Amino acid sequence: MSPDAPRILLVDSYDSFTHNLAALCRRSIPNCQIRIIKNDELSIEELRPCLKDFEAIIVGPGPGSPDNASDIGVVRDLWHLDDDHLLPIFGVCLGLQSLGIEFGTTLGRLSTVKHGLVSQIHHPGTDIFEGVGEVNAVRYHSLHITVPPTGDIQQLAWAEDAENGRVVMAVKHTSKPFWAVQYHPESVCTQGGGWEVLRNFWTLGSQWSQTRRHTRSTIADTPSIGIPWPHTASPHSFSRPTLASTNKVLSTKVNLPQLSVTKISEYFGAADEASNCVLLDSAANPGRYSIIGSLPGDAMQVTHYVGDAFLTIIRGKDKTIESLDALDIWQWLSNYMRTRQVEHHNSSVPFWGGFVGFFSYEIGYPALHIPLQRKEKKHPDANLTFVERSVVVDNQTGDVHIQSLIPGDDTWIAQVAEDLTNLSQSRAPNARRSSVLSLSPLSSVVLPEKQRYISRIKQAKEHLYSGDSYELCLTAQTRISIPYNQSRGTPGTSTSWERYQQLRKSNPAPYSAYIRLHPSTLMSSSPERFLSFSRPPNPMCQLRPIKGTVRKGPGITRAVAEQLLAGSPKEVAENLMIVDLIRHDLHGVLGENVKTAKFCGVEEYETVWQLVSVIEGRQEKGTSKHDDFDLGWNVLKSSLPPGSMTGAPKKRSVEILQNLEDGERGVYSGVFGYWCVSGGGDWSVTIRSCFKLDQQNSQKASGVSRPEHEEWVIGAGGAITALSDPEAEWDEMILKLQSVLKSFGITPPMSA
Repeated sequence: MSPDAPRILLVDSYDSFTHNLAALCRRSIPNCQIRIIKNDELSIEELRPCLKDFEAIIVGPGPGSPDNASDIGVVRDLWHLDDDHLLPIFGVCLGLQSLGIEFGTTLGRLSTVKHGLVSQIHHPGTDIFEGVGEVNAVRYHSLHITVPPTGDIQQLAWAEDAENGRVVMAVKHTSKPFWAVQYHPESVCTQGGGWEVLRNFWTLGSQWSQTRRHTRSTIADTPSIGIPWPHTASPHSFSRPTLASTNKVLSTKVNLPQLSVTKISEYFGAADEASNCVLLDSAANPGRYSIIGSLPGDAMQVTHYVGDAFLTIIRGKDKTIESLDALDIWQWLSNYMRTRQVEHHNSSVPFWGGFVGFFSYEIGYPALHIPLQRKEKKHPDANLTFVERSVVVDNQTGDVHIQSLIPGDDTWIAQVAEDLTNLSQSRAPNARRSSVLSLSPLSSVVLPEKQRYISRIKQAKEHLYSGDSYELCLTAQTRISIPYNQSRGTPGTSTSWERYQQLRKSNPAPYSAYIRLHPSTLMSSSPERFLSFSRPPNPMCQLRPIKGTVRKGPGITRAVAEQLLAGSPKEVAENLMIVDLIRHDLHGVLGENVKTAKFCGVEEYETVWQLVSVIEGRQEKGTSKHDDFDLGWNVLKSSLPPGSMTGAPKKRSVEILQNLEDGERGVYSGVFGYWCVSGGGDWSVTIRSCFKLDQQNSQKASGVSRPEHEEWVIGAGGAITALSDPEAEWDEMILKLQSVLKSFGITPPMSA
């Protein structure tokens, strides 16, 4: 970046669209250098002397209200800078409201909230709208300002709402270099009034600076405050192992189209409850490959709990506590993977070996700087096993790839190939029961209480009306308690494995999984891929959020599904909010090179139609190839918890949901998947899932008496927006529960 490049200070009010706005700045103000600070990072006394390093300030959007000091921070003081420190300022959403109330406008609530909705913006084509044609812009606000006929604030644009009447959409200060818009110019669905308006602001601001003979300080080559965006260097400040270049993958391929994934899994011990087991199962289209780990008793397992300064390495009965020192769990895993990296093998096989497992919903709290309100440790927040021996099944061709990372492991590969070939030719019936495992009279099922859930929906909507959030993904848990003496099927077998087979049969899904990594067992029929990233060099990161589902049934054709989903303002708004949030997450790591490859497309799955968007990004040019290996890993870390399971803005939404829900989500709403030794990875959202804690083994090991029941937990919920109907949201939550409850032989009544 040239030292003469324009320098812009972007003030972030803890929003989930900030990096989108930074990308828009780069498009509007070519070659500009952007530094980002939080609105409560510095006091005005600390900030004021640093402003000499900048030509302009962008005040971004954010949750809350401009009259709340904790929501607005130092922004309030920026509007009252003295002449010696005054700079052109452009505000967005909360920024406009703050500018308005500091100079005589009144703040009020909209009669009808506008979150993720597109409005036509009317303007006279002057000032920051000069040369700007028709504007159809996305709005994310429940508050608005009313501008008096005379005063310091002048209206520049407005929307005509059928419900709210005329609503101010853009203003300027009559004597100071301040401009602002209420709508979101950085949204993917804003057409017109985006980069053009920001470009005009820069032109007008530059003209003002020239008339005032305001020039930036040339003393410092780089500003003394803020985080640079985009990041052009590795985010790691610690020493890392050199990427390994001598590791190899041994493999062979056999074509066994008659051999099922479940039979291969049982060959590797899926039915043995005492052993660990990992199956990432493409049980339905559009999934293609299934991955089965061969886990010997001493296979390495890594567990970690948020807040701990250590992790646990488990090899069979041996446990080792390892301090993280200055690292976090992500950096530790990255360091380990660099020692196992493989550069070349069969590029058509997605997984060669590596880490497989899950991350909890709460694993994302540290990155959001949210304290964890944990009363007791249950499921690890990170629970992964390193898979050295694996089988990858191509469900389209029937090819079975048998692989090992262990040098000289040809004998094992040959033996497995022979055994699986014989297994595919065997006509012996499957010994596993195929009927639904019914619950005993001593079992219990505790569903969410309807009125309590609806009450929380109403509380969530009040947060939306007050401006604290645009969308809240409210969830609740169902608990199934089964006596231990009734929880086993055939002696020595795992009922959880049998239940998983029933789940994949009743609700086949492209991102299914059976992961048994003690003390946790997870079975999932997830339809939603969260993040996939290709192998270096120049890996592609792709996220595929789902918001909007219609179950297949008589008369539900594609045309009908498209009308119900893509034709619904509510469904599109839910999806749009998460798309904009994900774009922000990707921009934060990758820089400018992010695009929305598909917006609100209707995709067909085995049992449902889904409203799916696709967001893609690659590394910003200027970053060394050395960082490609863990690029996707850094995106994963920076994107959790999944935005489709939190709402937006993410940080404030997660904080609200902590108080609306009864406890930790744990495994539910996190992600599961793999990170391959090649640098590629694939992670899915943990929904349509259930999980249990193996309290029996853990308590036996600690000397505590064995509990009498095992408990399964199922999470379900939905995105609450201002357009949500509480009864309909309850019905949607119960509908999502049904697909998993069927594996327990339970059909919950809709009026439960």
